[in-house]
Amino acid sequence: MTSPRYPAFGIREVEPTDREGKTMARRAPKLLLPLLLPLYLAACSTNPVTGDRQMTGLMPPEKEAAIGAQQHPEMLKEFGGKYADAKVQAYVDRLGQQLAAKTEIPGTRYTFTVLDSPIINAFALPGGYVYVSRGLMALANSEAELAGVVGHEIGHVTARHSADRYGRGVLAQGGAVLAGIFLGQQVGQMAQQGAQAALASFSRGQELQADNLGIRYMTAAGYDPREMAGFLSSMGRHAQLEALLAGQAGKADQFSYLQTHPPTGDRAERAAAAANVTPGASYLVRQDEYMQAIDGMIYGDSPDHGYVRSRVFAHPGLGLRFEVPNGFRLLNSDKAVLGIGPDGAQMVFTEAPAQGAFSAGDHIVSVWAKGAPLSDLRSLSIDGMPAATAITRLSGKDGPVFARLMAIAGTNGSYYRFLFTAGLEQAGRLDAGFLSTAQGFRRMTAAEKAGLKPYRIKVVQVKPGQKVADFVAAMPIKDYAEERFRVLNNIPPGTEPRPGLWIKTIIEG
Repeated sequence: MTSPRYPAFGIREVEPTDREGKTMARRAPKLLLPLLLPLYLAACSTNPVTGDRQMTGLMPPEKEAAIGAQQHPEMLKEFGGKYADAKVQAYVDRLGQQLAAKTEIPGTRYTFTVLDSPIINAFALPGGYVYVSRGLMALANSEAELAGVVGHEIGHVTARHSADRYGRGVLAQGGAVLAGIFLGQQVGQMAQQGAQAALASFSRGQELQADNLGIRYMTAAGYDPREMAGFLSSMGRHAQLEALLAGQAGKADQFSYLQTHPPTGDRAERAAAAANVTPGASYLVRQDEYMQAIDGMIYGDSPDHGYVRSRVFAHPGLGLRFEVPNGFRLLNSDKAVLGIGPDGAQMVFTEAPAQGAFSAGDHIVSVWAKGAPLSDLRSLSIDGMPAATAITRLSGKDGPVFARLMAIAGTNGSYYRFLFTAGLEQAGRLDAGFLSTAQGFRRMTAAEKAGLKPYRIKVVQVKPGQKVADFVAAMPIKDYAEERFRVLNNIPPGTEPRPGLWIKTIIEG
């Protein structure tokens, strides 16, 4: 593709020059340095924890605390809310405060929160706000493993990585703006892109530094840092399972918490070495205590987000359900339900505001698919609810794809929306199933609502002679049940749990 700034007619842009004929680009460093130096000096400070020179001067600790407090409610809203189990919340807070007391700044106030999300996730905000999801807790197999995760996030706080990223971003933006003034928009854009690349690279270094600090804190609190390697193994296997469930085997990186946390194989060992861990020393693992703490915790979908049960999605709170065709697998989140079908077919179910539409058909034409060429536009009734459907073509990565749109009038001026997509050659075979799914959308009965219960973790001790197959047979989840069980307990394929070991099973209730 030819750039619009350099047309293919032998014309070249002439760089601006000064009175001596030297290009402004060559003089840029000398021109910008006096202007950037005060900004750099104001931003630069030495971190007493790491000894590093950082760009933290533009976000002092009091500002970090204010930002964390302001963003805390938004994080709860974005990531499923606070998990409503006082026992689990108190357990994580107790562990977190124990680790925080071993930091170089023990007086810092920390807030530890367990998020009501099945996604494997952990992160920290400025000002000492640390979050772990119940999905991550379900995957961990000892208190030491969780200590490694929480210690890592505390490390981000004590190393002031958020403040440093902010300072570098301000400095980079300032440099880009000044470069744009002196050299023109093109060079300014290049400076901005270079700054973004530098920040991305530095973020990896921050993660490794947080590893070192987390290992330092968990070791000081008496926990075995080698347990972090076990959790990293569990996360890698979990990512592979998620890719398998999504029909994208071989693309585990897309489903992994390790996307933003470097997945190097010797990560835990290098961090432990950096923290001067004493080989052969006696450290805490506390596997039994951890298992008792998470016994009964919700596993998978939260009641607030509805449940996936095989090919059925049911939401007792909204009182609605639907069933996808054979060959489809459902994945649930708090914002959408995704269906993965054969030959690349997909379904996305969401709820959206009417945005002024006076009917389901008008919502499709004027809001949802505004400007798109539509055919088969027609109105219908689904379980007594006004609805409309239409078909169109969308641009896929391999060319145009068939799309079936279905809008169903909901409550409070919203519409429930089904978007079905398939390759053009599969459309004729799959479209009847698409219509059947949408037309089977209905209200739940009182008995159906009462009969749906969340999955929960039940901790049991392995008895002599018990095999993986025995536990798998008793689980209510049947698709990839053995893979789920092995990932949940970090039991490698082809091996059996030893008698006396506490393990996690899944029950409904």
